[in-house]
Amino acid sequence: MIEIVWEFVVKEEARGQFELAYGPGGAWSKLFARCPGFRGTTLLRDTENPRRYLTIEFWDTGAQREQMLAERKAEYSSLDAAFGDWTESRTEVGIFRVLAEATVQPRGRAQQSKAGEARRRSRRTTR
Repeated sequence: MIEIVWEFVVKEEARGQFELAYGPGGAWSKLFARCPGFRGTTLLRDTENPRRYLTIEFWDTGAQREQMLAERKAEYSSLDAAFGDWTESRTEVGIFRVLAEATVQPRGRAQQSKAGEARRRSRRTTR
């Protein structure tokens, strides 16, 4: 799997439109969704600078993304031009390959129950 990361600095008055168009279910992901290998998008907003965004496209392979760019060049260019006035800058940060992923399990009831059971056992043995 590859991930394409873009950075945008969005004009203040266009933030709402940008978020709708570039977020999941927006115009970009709808264009990509019709293409083999597309797995979704993520939209991130900077916590310190609310005008700075990152978008991440998820593709099975770089070849599938290149195929989409070739086959849908006119549609891609049209969207790019239509939304271009919303941004002050747009930078392709890069294309990244996922090497490893980690999942952190939130402390849930099962863990809380185990901890509670351990406390109960401890109390029983100290009595």
